[in-house]
Amino acid sequence: MVFIDSSNLYHSLQNHCGRTDLDYEKFSSKLAGNRRLVRTYYYGARIDRTKQPDLYREQQRFLGALENIPLFELRLGQLVYRNWPLEGPIEKGVDIKLATDMLIHASRDNYDTAILVSGDTDFVDMVQAVKDLGRNVEVVLFGRGTSRALRNVADRIIPVNEGFLADCWRSR
Repeated sequence: MVFIDSSNLYHSLQNHCGRTDLDYEKFSSKLAGNRRLVRTYYYGARIDRTKQPDLYREQQRFLGALENIPLFELRLGQLVYRNWPLEGPIEKGVDIKLATDMLIHASRDNYDTAILVSGDTDFVDMVQAVKDLGRNVEVVLFGRGTSRALRNVADRIIPVNEGFLADCWRSR
C-alpha cells in the first residue's frame, strides 16, 4: 500500500523538480515496482469554496481526476482559516488520518509493505509501530537533506529525483 502525504509531496515536487503535474497512477505503480499494489491512499485537505473560490474549483477538478484512478482513495482532512487572509490556512487532521490508516491496515494484515510518501519527522513513531506489527516500511524521500530520523527508522529509502520521475508526469 502507498500512503501519500499530499502537502509534503507537493512541496517536494515544487522544490526539487520545479513542477507538480505528477501522474499519480504511474507514480504509485513505479513505487510498487513488480509487487502487487493493494491500494494508494492520498491525504490532503479540501479548500474552502467561500475563501478561495478559484483554487477550490481547480482542486475539485484535480480531486475528481484522482477519484477515477483504480485502487486510489482520497482521505481528506480540513483546512482551517484562522486569520484569513492575513495568514494562509492550516491543514488539520491529515497526518493523523494517514497514521491511523497505516496502523489499522498493518494490524489487519492488509499489506506486507507500506510505502510512505512523506519526509515528515512526525511519522517516525508511527513507522516504528508499523514495523513492530511485522510490516516493512519504505519511505520516499527527495534529496539528502530530509529527515534523518525518518531515514533511520525506515526499512528502505526510495530516493526520488527528476530522473526517477521522468516517466511519471502527466502528458502536457
